[in-house]
Amino acid sequence: MALKINLPETKIVLLNLLICVVVFYTVYYVVLSICFTAFRLEMLDGLAPFDFKTNPSWINPDYLVLLMSLEITYFICGLLFVLIVEEWVWDYAITVTAIHIIITAAVMSEFPLMLHWWMALGSGLILMICGGQVLAYCLFKDNFIYPVLDDF
Repeated sequence: MALKINLPETKIVLLNLLICVVVFYTVYYVVLSICFTAFRLEMLDGLAPFDFKTNPSWINPDYLVLLMSLEITYFICGLLFVLIVEEWVWDYAITVTAIHIIITAAVMSEFPLMLHWWMALGSGLILMICGGQVLAYCLFKDNFIYPVLDDF
């Protein structure tokens, strides 16, 4: 049995993925800039979205800015992804997160093994999926894709 790939659909999926990645990093840098300004930190590092080595402490403003910007970015992107991919937010959220992990490992030249970073990333992903899927359901409930469970 040969694998059949419909090229126009594949192009649409890849284009949507590219748009989602660009939206993700645009929102990330905007939120990061706002958080840096709000916390009155002196220097905004261009590699901040990929920094998993900052000392995790509730009194460390650098860590708080990174954590807050990550969580806010994931929540906002979950809502924005609905406008791009409609009810497939969960799929694109997981894929964009996987791409972010790969880019982070490449930029930092090391695979992130910090538990606090993985917990923040996981909670952000849950925020993105839940917020996006709820908004998608509210916006597209008339033509939402429901699985057929009659054959189970």
